[in-house]
Amino acid sequence: MILPTKIFLTKGVGVNKDKLASFEDALRNAGIAKCNLVSVSSILPPNCKIISREKGLKLLKPGQILFCVLARNETNEPNRLISSAIGVASPKNNHHHGYLSEHHSFGEVAKKSGDYVEDLAATMLATTLGIKFDPDQAWNERKQIYKASGHIFKTTGICQSGRGNKNGLWTTVVAAVAFIE
Repeated sequence: MILPTKIFLTKGVGVNKDKLASFEDALRNAGIAKCNLVSVSSILPPNCKIISREKGLKLLKPGQILFCVLARNETNEPNRLISSAIGVASPKNNHHHGYLSEHHSFGEVAKKSGDYVEDLAATMLATTLGIKFDPDQAWNERKQIYKASGHIFKTTGICQSGRGNKNGLWTTVVAAVAFIE
């Protein structure tokens, strides 16, 4: 059984004439290009600690298998706004699992994508924990309800946005949560 004990959040942007090379550049910018990435779904393991990007990157070795939740978006349309975001919702009881969410959008600024994905992760966790809320309430109002419930300890997220290269080169944005054993 593989059960990560740490995660870190990272993001990056890449621009290149080739779509794949643009993705590689974004992964390099995020610091995770030297690993073999395996995408996983959205569960934050129990007792999993969030560490800084700097600490996380120091734990990586070239060629290692790195499990991650990855959000990726790309365009070759000049000036098109793109974003990729990951949200994290941690329960107050660290023996319970949390949630991760990913979002890829066009035309959204980083703040909007970041709020959306943090809200999504918190909402998934809230429904699992049985917290009652009105889904039509604004995120800031629901965030207060989630925290007041005593069940959700922390929400956070990371977002990378970018504009398509003015000359039509491929632009790729990535956001990721990397799992460390």
